[in-house]
Amino acid sequence: MKLAFRLLVLLAVLALGVWGWRTLRERLSPPLPPAAAADTVQTGMRATTLFFADAGGDTLVTEARELPEKSDLHARVAQLVDALVRGPQHRGVAVLPAGTSVLHVYLDDQGRLTLDLSPSFQQGFHGGTQAEDLVLGSLVRTLGANLPEVKRVRIVCGGQPIGSLAGHLPLDQPLDPHEAD
Repeated sequence: MKLAFRLLVLLAVLALGVWGWRTLRERLSPPLPPAAAADTVQTGMRATTLFFADAGGDTLVTEARELPEKSDLHARVAQLVDALVRGPQHRGVAVLPAGTSVLHVYLDDQGRLTLDLSPSFQQGFHGGTQAEDLVLGSLVRTLGANLPEVKRVRIVCGGQPIGSLAGHLPLDQPLDPHEAD
């Protein structure tokens, strides 16, 4: 019994020693610095190519721009569409109707992007065949130039298929980014 008592006392002394050593170490160690906040300056940027109408409204011109890196497809497409709506920083003219925004994006395994735009896309468009061609070309070529996984673009509006933007060019089939002007 004396041996058991001595072992119990020895274990208690050891436990107190370990506890005391840890407590002393914590008090003597310098405190850890607070976690650094995310540095927005270090956010990755990526080069993009945006397509706008030229000043005469005859053809498309390109504008190179650096945009913050986005990880998911929906965010990347929404960012590109938003940049087109906001317009060029240097030359050219914005042709996407004001208020146009991305509602949904779906990319199938064959590279066909279904792009669901807000009703403002169709409701805000006012123009003829040339204007319709420039709007669709601006949108589809911008997506194709910046999203290599996109081979064709199908445009719907407010969740519904549309036959055309304003009755001039058919949208019942996906558009090829390399053929859109």
